[in-house]
Amino acid sequence: MTPSQDLRTRLKTFGKCVCDGARLMVGQGDYGAYVAHIAKTHPDLPPMTEREFFRNRENARFGVGNKSGFRCC
Repeated sequence: MTPSQDLRTRLKTFGKCVCDGARLMVGQGDYGAYVAHIAKTHPDLPPMTEREFFRNRENARFGVGNKSGFRCC
């Protein structure tokens, strides 16, 4: 691997980490990581679809179904 390829790979990895961190800050997890986690720790359970996962994260972010009355706005 040449030094420029190594730098490119490292920058790509860094960019992915930044994007993943930003998604987590706004409440949007990584669907691929979720599926891998479910397959590893709960092999008997089917994973949510990507749409169900997105809705679940949105509901958690905005407190849908939370009895304490949390609202974003």
